[in-house]
Amino acid sequence: MSGQRIVFVDRDGTIIEEPADFQIDSFEKIRFVEGVIPAMLKLRDAGWQFVLVTNQDGLGTDSFPRDTFTGPHALMVQLLESQGIRFREEVIDESFEHENKPTRKPGLGLLMHYVRDRSIDLANCAVVGDRDTDLQLAANLGCRGFKLKPGPDTWEGIAHELADAPRKASVERTTKETRVRVTVDLDRAADPVVMTGLGFFDHMLEQLGKHGGFSLQLSCAGDLHIDEHHTVEDSALALGQALKEALADKRGIGRYGDSSGQGAITLPMDETLASAAVDFSGRPYFVFEGAFPRAEVGGLATELVPHFFRSLCETAGLNLHLQVRGENTHHMVEASFKAVARALRQAIRRQGRELPSTKGTL
Repeated sequence: MSGQRIVFVDRDGTIIEEPADFQIDSFEKIRFVEGVIPAMLKLRDAGWQFVLVTNQDGLGTDSFPRDTFTGPHALMVQLLESQGIRFREEVIDESFEHENKPTRKPGLGLLMHYVRDRSIDLANCAVVGDRDTDLQLAANLGCRGFKLKPGPDTWEGIAHELADAPRKASVERTTKETRVRVTVDLDRAADPVVMTGLGFFDHMLEQLGKHGGFSLQLSCAGDLHIDEHHTVEDSALALGQALKEALADKRGIGRYGDSSGQGAITLPMDETLASAAVDFSGRPYFVFEGAFPRAEVGGLATELVPHFFRSLCETAGLNLHLQVRGENTHHMVEASFKAVARALRQAIRRQGRELPSTKGTL
């Protein structure tokens, strides 16, 4: 199972606005950054914990007496707690910048217990701050970093990125025969953009994105002067890899899907009837039942249709059962792609945060 996810969050300029003298030493200086509380609540509800990591230059010295820090800081903490936002720990370095101590952010001196703790999924943790040192801290921890204004990020955007965790992936597969680029976003429906040099095959791939309910961009420059085999196969392999990467640990997905969603696993297209059932089990397996009346349709050899889905299963870790019967080859191929797309739509849909497996991994 995945470990605990933590947001290591800066204080001044990130939770509360930073004054011109860079020192919050009075109650009058407390002003919360726009959007911080709704964003932190959203992250909390998504299972994230918070660790405050802040440099307070010379805290406890004549330049920054401790009693001028304690009151405003305690008020900030109390207000956050009143809204249900609590820090797992407050990590405060009191040194001056010129001392260059390893305890000072972006150093890890005060955070080594998190680095050593295997119950924490550091790679999927995050740092939120308003300075380049916060981004460097993220790099030192080996996790993602977000820089608030005047950086590129806002609290609303950060909460969306971490709590909603858009499932995106981009894959580039290059061989001596093809160069394939695929981008998917499983949480955004958009018109598919597909360019492989094979018009009919493009149309079929578009069915996967459109009826699968996810954003799909795929381009392939292949050796079509030889035949279409490599273009079809490598497009499937790249797409399968992108789906696998976007699904990540597969928490919350339906895992299983069929083309109707109601047990009658069917999709009609005029005289044709196609059915598909999928399982993102992590174990590639493909079963096909059907026979196409023609050897080719739209410049695509029909023998490559089951080969496409077999290749897709290999890299996606997908179990797929596909059946099709009919008389019109065009209808049969298109119905097959649409049926698989509808099954994928169900399987990738988020239904919570649980992992749909008794084994604890998929």
